[in-house]
Amino acid sequence: MFSYDSLPPPKSFLTAAASFTASALLFRTIASDLIPTEYIKSLFKRFSTQLTVVIEESDGLTPNQLFEAANIYLGTKLSPSTHRIKANKAEKDDELTVTVDRNQPIIDVFQNVKCTWVLHTEVIEVDHNSNSRSELKFFELDFHKKHKETVLKNYLPYVLKKATEIKDAKKAVKLHTVDYYSGTDYWSPVVLNHPATFESMAMDLDKKVELMEDLDMFVRRKEYYRRVGRAWKRGYLFFGPPGTGKSSLIAAMANYLKFDVYDLDLKEVRGNSDLRKMLVGTKNRSIIVIEDIDACGVGLQSRETENDASNSNEEDDKISLSGLLNFVDGLWSSCGDERIIVFTTNHKERLDAALLRPGRMDVEVEMSYCSYGGFKVLASTYLQVKEEEKMELFGEIEELLKKVEVTPAEIAGELMKKSDDVEIVLGNLIRWLQLKEAEDKD
Repeated sequence: MFSYDSLPPPKSFLTAAASFTASALLFRTIASDLIPTEYIKSLFKRFSTQLTVVIEESDGLTPNQLFEAANIYLGTKLSPSTHRIKANKAEKDDELTVTVDRNQPIIDVFQNVKCTWVLHTEVIEVDHNSNSRSELKFFELDFHKKHKETVLKNYLPYVLKKATEIKDAKKAVKLHTVDYYSGTDYWSPVVLNHPATFESMAMDLDKKVELMEDLDMFVRRKEYYRRVGRAWKRGYLFFGPPGTGKSSLIAAMANYLKFDVYDLDLKEVRGNSDLRKMLVGTKNRSIIVIEDIDACGVGLQSRETENDASNSNEEDDKISLSGLLNFVDGLWSSCGDERIIVFTTNHKERLDAALLRPGRMDVEVEMSYCSYGGFKVLASTYLQVKEEEKMELFGEIEELLKKVEVTPAEIAGELMKKSDDVEIVLGNLIRWLQLKEAEDKD
């Protein structure tokens, strides 16, 4: 039978504990003197089942794209156990950017693989004499060794892709214009707050769907363009009368893709050399726009004049057709990825055939006068009224639009006039269309 009397006195317990602690400290001291700490760490790692991937902030002067992507991606993977986060908002961005703080473990599960991320910082002494220091940031990604292929080939590319999607969703689309006084890049940006979307565009529904599908196909075909040996770019020509929505369609494309817009006014460009510099100054994932190409005053209608000028040894003080074609599909057009080039014109027939051949203008979109389908989009946008709510008035407008040619801009102008009463606005539109019909007959 157990008896408390058989236990040694408490003093003996304390003496034994003190002796054990002293022995452990002595062993640790001897071990640290005789065996390097790094060797002990490497010994533990040798028997560990975990593999660690180190992702540094930069490789010398070159930023590490994967580090930035991980920072963005992990900001969406915060858990209740996360105690510290960082929040930042750039002046021209729409939303806050949330990222993780250092020494905060973030656990992510991908295809049943547990991945643990930790952001570390390390102070590096740059100059011993001046005591100047810099901070090195890096992520450590831990996972089981058997999942090495999954992490390197699937998970990390997935992080890159998701980070791009997150960044695009928060990105404020910018409009860049030519500015010779802004420095060496020639471009001056402002936020593009144009509200146009494909939903609000008063154009034929089939054309709208076809264009959106073409854009979707373009942005996902990076490997295809690389495989066939072509620059990852696409050319569009928007043509039609003034007021049919060509500029608004460009804004809708930019908002849809989250691409910046570079508005290239050829009248402001001093010559072919400047044109090349401006092209190099544009960024990937952008839309380069040359509006009213037929009216830009650079003599693009004929190449005979250009040949005469080259024979007379004129200086490169104006844009030639060959210079523009080089811009569209020559060697200089390959200086970047995922670029869209859009030309607009009111008179397609005035353009040189060399500019219109496939490979330069991949897609031609005719922006026509307002159809009944376009009117229904405008009525829904401006008046928030549907066809079934005002069948009789809509029917009269449908018949009139078959007889007169008016632009979506003109219809929109009428819908914005005078009254908040839908029936009064539609009645005024009908009378205006009837007046246009009478004028056309006269």
